Amino acid sequence: MKDPLAIGLGSLACGMGFGGGTIVATLVIVRTMARHVSAEGYQESAADPVLLGAFAGLAVAAGFGWLRSRALDNVWQRGVIAVLGAVGALIVGFIAWPVDQLLGRTGLIVWGVASLVVGGAGSAWARKGSREDAINIEGPR
Repeated sequence: MKDPLAIGLGSLACGMGFGGGTIVATLVIVRTMARHVSAEGYQESAADPVLLGAFAGLAVAAGFGWLRSRALDNVWQRGVIAVLGAVGALIVGFIAWPVDQLLGRTGLIVWGVASLVVGGAGSAWARKGSREDAINIEGPR
């Protein structure tokens, strides 16, 4: 019997982690590239890649949330998981700013790696809950 709670929470964590990791990776790349651009040009050129990275992160989060929850029969639940995964990825991206201000680029890289680790763990949790033997209602023998 499948475990819908494990599928739902694992899919949510997967989408949030991978989407947030995408947003943070974009921020790291833009911050690294900013060293090669003049101060006046940085303000004009940095907005577009960050915005595209944020949209890409939201799409990644929604996509992974939707795909990992495919074992659920209810399409409405899958949609809610996808949307909540995108919102979670956005929150991870918002938290990246104070991490960047306090810990610098190294802290930002650690934050992105941690987000990707959470995404991987959530994916494994959702896969494990999708198996038919995820819940043993008969108990041990």
